[in-house]
Amino acid sequence: MTTPHRRARRRQGELEGQVLGALREADGPVTAAWVQERLGGDLAYTTVVTILTRLLAKDVVSRERRGRSFVWTPTADVARLAALRMRRLLDGERDREAVLTSFVTALPPDDEQVLRALLETADAQGPEGRTSRGNTAPPTADGGTEH
Repeated sequence: MTTPHRRARRRQGELEGQVLGALREADGPVTAAWVQERLGGDLAYTTVVTILTRLLAKDVVSRERRGRSFVWTPTADVARLAALRMRRLLDGERDREAVLTSFVTALPPDDEQVLRALLETADAQGPEGRTSRGNTAPPTADGGTEH
């Protein structure tokens, strides 16, 4: 039985997006306490620090020591964070082609057109333009890449 005052559980990655969004609204580097306050203060300070540390490991924030604590600055936007989550999910699957096929066939027509245009642009730029799409080496039979 749930109680009426119980807060709904956040979706995976939602809190990271909220923390990153708060950092992007700041006028400069901010403390974890500032982020906690900006998000409404219902999160424990240690939770905010944990999320910031995870974002640091994903290279979407940086930190700098100020006195006895750290101040945090975003180095990427929420879109990059979402792309990292998508990539991590894809990397965890054995049949990447099946996952990508399922993803593309489920896209609404407008999103499919955007994806096609992005892929055409990347192809037109050649291998040098693909550095943001990751490794350009040909895939091996096990889904990895040759180097």
